[in-house]
Amino acid sequence: MRSAERVAPPGLEARRIEVRGVVQGVGFRPFVWRLAARHGIAGRVRNASGVVEIHAQGSPDALDAFAAAIAEEAPPLARVEFVTWVPVAVEDLRGFDVERSVDGDGDRLVSADAATCDACLAELFDPEDRRYRYPFINCTDCGPRFTIIEALPYDRERTSMRAFPMCDDCRREYEDPGDRRFHAEPVACPMCGPRLTVLGDTTAGDPIATVAERLRDGSVVALKGLGGFHLACDATDEGAVVRLRERKRRPHKPFAVMVSDVDAARGWFAPTAAELDALTSWRAPIVLIAAARSLAPSVAPGFARHGVMLPSTPLHHLLARAAGRPLVMTSGNASEEPICVTNGDAVERLASIADLVLVHDRDVVARYDDSVVRVRSGETAPTVVRRARSFAPTPIDLATDVPPTLGTGALLHGAFCLASGGRAFLSQHVGDLDTEESMAAYREALDRFREVFRIEPEIVAHDLHPDFMTTRFAELLGLPRVAVQHHHAHVAATMAEHGLEGDVLGLAFDGLGLGDDGTVWGGELLVCSAAAYRRVGRLRQVVQPGGDTATRDPIRMALAHAHDAGVFGSAVDRLVAPPALVDVVARQIETGLASPRTSSAGRLFDAVAAIAGACRSASFEGQPAMLLEEAVRETAAAGPPPVMTRLDDGLLELDTRPLILDAFEPGDVAARFHAGLAALITGGAIRAASDAGLDRVVLGGGVFQNDVLTSALTARLTAAGLRVFLPIQVPVGDGGIALGQVLVANATKERI
Repeated sequence: MRSAERVAPPGLEARRIEVRGVVQGVGFRPFVWRLAARHGIAGRVRNASGVVEIHAQGSPDALDAFAAAIAEEAPPLARVEFVTWVPVAVEDLRGFDVERSVDGDGDRLVSADAATCDACLAELFDPEDRRYRYPFINCTDCGPRFTIIEALPYDRERTSMRAFPMCDDCRREYEDPGDRRFHAEPVACPMCGPRLTVLGDTTAGDPIATVAERLRDGSVVALKGLGGFHLACDATDEGAVVRLRERKRRPHKPFAVMVSDVDAARGWFAPTAAELDALTSWRAPIVLIAAARSLAPSVAPGFARHGVMLPSTPLHHLLARAAGRPLVMTSGNASEEPICVTNGDAVERLASIADLVLVHDRDVVARYDDSVVRVRSGETAPTVVRRARSFAPTPIDLATDVPPTLGTGALLHGAFCLASGGRAFLSQHVGDLDTEESMAAYREALDRFREVFRIEPEIVAHDLHPDFMTTRFAELLGLPRVAVQHHHAHVAATMAEHGLEGDVLGLAFDGLGLGDDGTVWGGELLVCSAAAYRRVGRLRQVVQPGGDTATRDPIRMALAHAHDAGVFGSAVDRLVAPPALVDVVARQIETGLASPRTSSAGRLFDAVAAIAGACRSASFEGQPAMLLEEAVRETAAAGPPPVMTRLDDGLLELDTRPLILDAFEPGDVAARFHAGLAALITGGAIRAASDAGLDRVVLGGGVFQNDVLTSALTARLTAAGLRVFLPIQVPVGDGGIALGQVLVANATKERI
């Protein structure tokens, strides 16, 4: 005998709703529960590998309002992409339940780590709260995410928090859908959660008070953050900063500075409204901001702008307030090494750097540095300079679906891209990939992406340069490979972020990339699509004396460019170059021995920085160009008029010799050079775009991190009626190049 079918009450409907996007680890299920209570909806909600599945029953109007509110009122860390529904049978339900997560084949997206929210911050400093001064306070709107996740779906047993069984009070919050800590997987308190320990000081009482006192006394401290260790010292104490530089082996590269709150940021720096918005966002990145008061000179030697950050964790909030002064907050490693993530690793590798080590007993699953952003002149939204904590692993949406593909990136500012379907997961900044230690960290991060997002690449794309460690890594994978020219990938990365298809004029300006003719490129005009490129112009080529040696010795490039411009003797006099070096460079220019020809814009900046006296010895990549930008006093200054020549092979050559000659003239050399280079590139771009019938100009390459040049160039191109595209979410330099490799690999038919 068949059982009677349930007849729905008049006006009652049921729908199966799916929500896709970043909807795990962001408090989405309790949010849905609260919406259901508001709209009188019965049913249930659960996570299924990144998809939120809802069974909802109510009147049609209530269901419509409920579904609309899901997209319109989502939690702060969520990113709702699609809300879809289908009608289903009505069930005999009385309430609305939150069910446990299940694994499945849906989208596997997870929120990036988020800075401490205002509600948790209020509790942190409330003496009446049970989590008063607890350095691991968090809720569904903030705290660690990807740095503690081992697998999806995102539940506590698949995070490093499984080592900390919840006490009754935390369990009560965790299981209450009406509580903002409902299924906040890192939830903890002083009774049951992670704890701090000071190593190297047997007299330590309160760890925060002990470390703050030592910082005020001039000590260097290593402390464990979200994605690994920081090294900290008093940013107003020159002796402490110098000691940190000497021990870390980082002589000149600017240090980031952490201040306790917005008032302190305004007191020490001069942020614009847009910079303040970036600084106080849930991402809490490092923001490049002009200084208002003097810190220790060695914090950022030669730079008017500093990398400024607010505390991103409760631990950093407590320490910044207790120290009562700006703190240098830099990556916990020696120069050229990966960041330390384990307590044992920190003791072993940071013992020669830090006087004191502050650790806790929660494992860091993913190694993450701090992100860096900059607000370009005239813009209101920040652009990413270094993509790391709080940005990665949020995916980039692609205009076209791709099969599972790995882009291995380049040599500097290492990052990979793992893509499948319409999503590209660009990894966090790993560091320069020129040592076995850095490649081990790279492989570790890649393995984790593959596991969490369940993407097994079927294609691997890599740089054209055969000696990059990322190229060699790609060769070992045994997959179909696509070698992608470096500058094509730069342009393609910007195209991918903006969803551009078809032909564009690409301006790819950087330090170096192997060209398909075997020379070193770096100042390129390309007519290209994702599938192919054609080089239509370049900066004038000169010899790069000594090859890679010249990248740390700007005097070499100054002599090479001066020789090309016919003023070698003047350069020798201006630079006061050692006679032995002059002789070596002269022979290398004459013979070409170990000295490739290059069209590099980066090496052009090196040359002018040396001639202008801004930088004649570089200790880190990009230093001469950065200091030359700092030397600009009048951005509106005129430079030499552009000179362009059509070569026999059809290439448009942008003549750099007038820029070099002008650099020997008195006055604001830096300003004239930037203006002259902007005019030169603009002239070439207008001619190349006209020849190709294009009006879209796409910029890529590390040179466009330079705000003075990029702002002037963008204004000139826009005034000429061209549409200019720059990356925002993706670094314009090598940190974003893996995304471009993925796009190119899936558009070209030729595979190695």
